[in-house]
Amino acid sequence: MGTSSKALTNSSEFVRDRLRGRRFDTTGFLFRVLLLGTLFITLLLLTTLIFDVVSGGWSVLSTRLGSFLTGKLSISATTAGISQGLRGTFFIGLFVVLIAFPLGVGAAIYLEEYASRSRLSRIIDVNIRNLAGVPSVVYGLLGFAIFVKALRFITGPQSNGATVISAGLTLAILVLPIVIITSAEALRAVPDSLREAGFGVGATRWEVVRSHVLPYAGPGILTGTVLSLARALGEAAPLILVGATTGFLSEGAGYSLSSLQERFTAMPIVIYTWAGRPQEGFRSATSAAIVVLLVVVLLANTVAILLRNKYEKRR
Repeated sequence: MGTSSKALTNSSEFVRDRLRGRRFDTTGFLFRVLLLGTLFITLLLLTTLIFDVVSGGWSVLSTRLGSFLTGKLSISATTAGISQGLRGTFFIGLFVVLIAFPLGVGAAIYLEEYASRSRLSRIIDVNIRNLAGVPSVVYGLLGFAIFVKALRFITGPQSNGATVISAGLTLAILVLPIVIITSAEALRAVPDSLREAGFGVGATRWEVVRSHVLPYAGPGILTGTVLSLARALGEAAPLILVGATTGFLSEGAGYSLSSLQERFTAMPIVIYTWAGRPQEGFRSATSAAIVVLLVVVLLANTVAILLRNKYEKRR
């Protein structure tokens, strides 16, 4: 009896000390220091890379930013611009937003809200996750075989299929598995009690999904889709395989729809091409182009953050 009473007293003191924070958790403290160290190293590396890129392209950004953004590709580093690369990147991002996002979110909604938990659905889920890890060059070969060769009469017969349509469709397929996975995870995080409350008041499944599930999962879906867009805007290998030009382009039709069936280039291709040139001036131009691409991605992230905050307020 005395032994059990003593054990109970010791246990009570142990719990009391833990609650009051008197006992020093050495393992937890070391783990926290390790996490803070990894965070610090990551931020240091990121800051160093950004500083190196900005300082390398500052001579271009500070002296001729306007002409750099509106100028066209040139053999001279002092007059070369990125307007054609920005145009290609804009249309590629538009294809990703209009094709990959609706298809990916729709597929995730079906798999999570409508499909039965059968063996077929599990096989589909495993294959989608495997497709998310396939190298981008494989998607480039797929886009070359389907959109450039087989469907050239649709994507652009006058350019042998090597158009921004082929590039946009290829990159939309590339990020589609990622959109499905991130959207499905966001939908899976919605509490079942929220669905049951909707069904309890007589709502249909679509009404529950539309009015309860999607608003709750909206921030997570937006975060995943913007990360997918950022990856698509930075891919170079698929664009090379589907025919993005590394040379010069004609005047083109600007941002009109007729330019979708013309030869194209994009910001990753411009950066890749300029980085391989030996002239000193193209090093600064390459760094400046990287900074512009980072700004474009940050703007897309900003829009997503604003939309996410809007959904969070509604939730």
